[in-house]
Amino acid sequence: MSTSTEVQQDTRFFGHPRGLANLFGVEMWERFSFYGMLGILPIYLYYKVEQGGLGLAQESALGIVGAYGGLVYLSAVVGAWVADRLLGSERTLFFSAVLIMIGHISLALLPGLAGIGVGLVCVALGSGGLKSNATAIVGTLYAEGDERRDAGFTIFYMGVNLGAFVGPLLTGLAQTEVGFHLGFGLAAIGMALGLIQYTLGRKNLGEKAKEVPNPLPSSHRLLAVGAVVVLVAAIVTLVLTGVVNPGNLADVVVWVVGVISVAYFVVILTSRKITGDERSRVFSFIPMFIASAAFFSLYQQQFTVVAAYTDQRLNRDLFGWPMPVSWVNSINPVFIIVFAPILAALWTKLGERQPSTPIKFVLGTVLMGVAFLLFLPMVGSGKNASPLLAMVGILFVFTIAELCLSPVGLSLSTKLAPEAFRTQMVALNFLSISFGTAMSGKLAEYYSVDDETPYFGTVGGVAIAIGLLLLAATPFIRKLMKGVH
Repeated sequence: MSTSTEVQQDTRFFGHPRGLANLFGVEMWERFSFYGMLGILPIYLYYKVEQGGLGLAQESALGIVGAYGGLVYLSAVVGAWVADRLLGSERTLFFSAVLIMIGHISLALLPGLAGIGVGLVCVALGSGGLKSNATAIVGTLYAEGDERRDAGFTIFYMGVNLGAFVGPLLTGLAQTEVGFHLGFGLAAIGMALGLIQYTLGRKNLGEKAKEVPNPLPSSHRLLAVGAVVVLVAAIVTLVLTGVVNPGNLADVVVWVVGVISVAYFVVILTSRKITGDERSRVFSFIPMFIASAAFFSLYQQQFTVVAAYTDQRLNRDLFGWPMPVSWVNSINPVFIIVFAPILAALWTKLGERQPSTPIKFVLGTVLMGVAFLLFLPMVGSGKNASPLLAMVGILFVFTIAELCLSPVGLSLSTKLAPEAFRTQMVALNFLSISFGTAMSGKLAEYYSVDDETPYFGTVGGVAIAIGLLLLAATPFIRKLMKGVH
């Protein structure tokens, strides 16, 4: 059994701890299965039965995809709590991976909406738990002050994007050549491979990954289990009675995440455990939370509106061969792999002269709005007539916008966090992504291939307006941040 000190001094994986190879692998396979499934999910939901789909209305289908994405990020908050209070990160990650695999198997084998219901719930809960804990365990592999830490995280995120790149290519090919269920089956196989290699290498993660940082008192555990049982029973009842249905799922998730987010802010701001300066910093996070939610409500439309656009409006002819719809989802990971190091190097070179975090949020939100306006010149070009190169260019703008906002959002939530609420502030950052992702499904309900100008013009214009409002408020926000850059 490796001790944490042995793990932190280990250099067997290109100068890094061997455990990093294990986490790189499990995260790569998880992203392979996650993005592979997400690439074919929207069209599976709205394709006609004779095309192998479920025949749902397009607006309901895209709403479900957005709501599902919102639930993944909401589950990340739950996964972090389970690790902190009950199981520790290492075990939570293992059980999350098992849950993901069960979800993909359900999508592959169970027919109709039953497969969608069971499959998406399992994958959402599992992906959320894995997402929050894999990153936490990477941190435990390095001693405080270890200069390899940043490079280790960079290697880890390369695994994320490698999986996100390959997943849609293979599942899309399987779906086109054989059928949807083989596509979902490939996602299950990918997660199974990740689980096997993770299980074989668990011993390389050290004791620190197994620690439960803030154990729930045994007297409270029964209460926690009871609360979970009541919650699950309530959700099942709402679904079976039709109160929650495919048509209103996106609305339900938006409202639930919105209420939880407001409650989180109220709990932190009214706490006696925080100082005046800390309270001021939490107030400064509110406009950033709104900008982050606005950004992700557009960015995550890669899996809703952009998927439908690719299917119905994009010319996917590659030298006489129709490219699978999901292949468009592999463009963004390539741009991230190429441009993330360049942008990181630029910020490092600029040092103290680099834009402040609020300005980076402004850049991200405005660029995201511009990306949607770039669809306007192609309006009215006809069925499957928009050039593929134009879509590549638009997704390049998506990526640059993401790199301005997404990495700094997580960093900012830790910088502005009061001492007593560190985990909760990270949870709030995930909730802004959850809210935005659910909104991407809600907004997609208003998209129509026959009347695109109002949609792209309004959504893009509103995002730019939010960015400009944030720019105007930046001096006030900087003052509230009390010295945090």
